[in-house]
Amino acid sequence: MAAAETTMAVPPGMESFTVGLIGMGDMGRMYALRLAAAGWSFHNENITILRNGHLVSRASDYIIYSVEAAAIGHVVKQYGPSTKQGAIVGGQTSCKDPEIKAFEEFLPDDVEIVSCHSLHGPSVDTHGQPLVLIKHRASDESFNKVEAVLRCLGSTHVYLTAEMHDRITADTQAVTHVAFLSMGKAWHASQQFPWEGARYVGGIENVKINLMLRIYAQKWHVYAGLAIMNPEARRQIAQYAASTTDLYKLMLEGRADELRQRVYRARDKVFGTAEQAMWEEAPLIDDNLLDRFGLGERPESILPNNHLSLLAMVDCWSELGIAPYDHMLCSTPLFRLRLGVVESVFRDTAKLDEALRVAIEDNTFRSDDLEFTFAARGWAECVNLGHFETWRERFVVTQNFFKPRFPEANKVGNAMMKALLESRR
Repeated sequence: MAAAETTMAVPPGMESFTVGLIGMGDMGRMYALRLAAAGWSFHNENITILRNGHLVSRASDYIIYSVEAAAIGHVVKQYGPSTKQGAIVGGQTSCKDPEIKAFEEFLPDDVEIVSCHSLHGPSVDTHGQPLVLIKHRASDESFNKVEAVLRCLGSTHVYLTAEMHDRITADTQAVTHVAFLSMGKAWHASQQFPWEGARYVGGIENVKINLMLRIYAQKWHVYAGLAIMNPEARRQIAQYAASTTDLYKLMLEGRADELRQRVYRARDKVFGTAEQAMWEEAPLIDDNLLDRFGLGERPESILPNNHLSLLAMVDCWSELGIAPYDHMLCSTPLFRLRLGVVESVFRDTAKLDEALRVAIEDNTFRSDDLEFTFAARGWAECVNLGHFETWRERFVVTQNFFKPRFPEANKVGNAMMKALLESRR
């Protein structure tokens, strides 16, 4: 916990403006370093480490709570009453509903509330990334001060309400996160590193594997807070499990016509028909480009896959009326990669038809699909019950299974992200 006073050139009227940070996890440290580099706080002579959050709250004109979503209520209840008179308070949790409720309940009435959320992880370059700003209870002057402080991140500011933020983060993250979490659980249950054989090879599979490993390389609470505390996310995760189950049953029972009709109906609803397709002229990702970023050696022959995880994603969006392109302003490189891999299957009729053929005629992936269905239903049940401890246990045991491969995967994944970003310029 820290608070510091800037000594560098700042906007007029903010020469003695003090910024405080409560919580020093990965995102908190990232904010501290970036603010310090801009002269606002937390660097060399500018930094003051204080004993507790009470002292931070008393000393600071702008306090940022950087704690887990599950802990925000407890932490604000503890330190909020000590907030300096007339100060501005915000948080950067991934779920704003409990954060705003905590601020309204435990902060003094004379305190203003401006929250934020950087829609990316702590290791991502902040420049050009979306930064949500929420003017919940504040004057224009106070809001402008917060913008002045955070402008050093070089992010693209997006202005939302707390409710809009939670809806959009659910739409862009909840279903895709649970899909890749379920992939990891399924591969773990089968005791396989998917890149070590001929079953998961090629551009689409490289994205699946790298995104799965990227998620499991993070801390468990990053995804638990969004999934469990965001009502929209809980509803979507439940539907994703239902979509996965329904499609798997159609595959298992060989009901080819029903499967095709359901998948094509979902495609047309989410992406539009061929005449009104919502995707850009150029695909978000290039399969040929992604072929280079596998973790294992590429075999001579590649087994075709039914892509149940991706079919269920679009079916889920269709059932809930979610249009993923509506939120591109808030999209991160990872979201565009997730959406791009879905696009890769659904915008190519031949590829989609091949996936549906494999789903009915080929049993190669049947056992993996069963484990995937179990995994999706397990995550949904955990979220529905609101069990953070169960989430943590489910996450960590699979994290430990893949942990020895994280350094290599991180290197390959970063190279893949860089290549994709350069290809979009």
